[in-house]
Amino acid sequence: MADADPTRLHCEKITVGYAAAPVLNDVDLAIPDGKITALIGANGSGKSTLLRTLARVIHPSSGTVYLDGKPIRTMAARTVAQSLALLPQSPVSPDGLTVRQLCRFGRHPHKGILSRPSRHDEQIVEQALASTGLLELAERELDRLSGGQRQRAWIAMALAQETPLLLLDEPTTYLDIAHQLEILDLLRKLNTDEGRTIVMVVHDLNHAAQYADHLVALADGGILATGSPSALLTPHLINAIFGVEAMVIPHPADGTPLCLPLGHKSNG
Repeated sequence: MADADPTRLHCEKITVGYAAAPVLNDVDLAIPDGKITALIGANGSGKSTLLRTLARVIHPSSGTVYLDGKPIRTMAARTVAQSLALLPQSPVSPDGLTVRQLCRFGRHPHKGILSRPSRHDEQIVEQALASTGLLELAERELDRLSGGQRQRAWIAMALAQETPLLLLDEPTTYLDIAHQLEILDLLRKLNTDEGRTIVMVVHDLNHAAQYADHLVALADGGILATGSPSALLTPHLINAIFGVEAMVIPHPADGTPLCLPLGHKSNG
């Protein structure tokens, strides 16, 4: 029986990969609406595969992903793109593309293939550039931006898509700590100010604890646990997922769990 109040994006019993060695196996998951959800787990645990399956980039061999109550596989690509935006881990753009031109690509799901951007489209692009702090860099080419600026430009494109759901695969990869926090602060602001539901793959447990409302811990192609950072991030769970001994203490600034690795788990 379907849930009485299902979330906008959820999946039921999805399996991805070959029967002998599935990447995801019989996974059930509901993404909380209006929250930031972080997918955590060791390399190879299925985080990126789960994210891409939720976005309909990968089709499960069994099970169903639902978007707004409908099986996502039955929906038109344009309809999905009007509700859900996916930012992959290492997006690639054509040489010479400016920030504004990239941002305009986000409007494609809302207009005809050959139609020119309307006044409304340009207003949405301006809003996306303003939300990401890129108005002054709008005419600059992407290859002349810093790593953090470039990532903000891709997020601006996703914002111009005007979707209530934003999925990001390791949005802070290859960035230094200052630019990592810049991107995470931006995502939190988009969630707080605009109510966007955000799902992101995160490697740093302390970033997940500080910025996410909801964690999904994956291991061996399945979901080990879900819940708030304070409920999930325990020494036992960290040991089970990563095979490391860790201490977890309250962060002195905001009380969120602070994970302090002590060393790799001994097999002896």
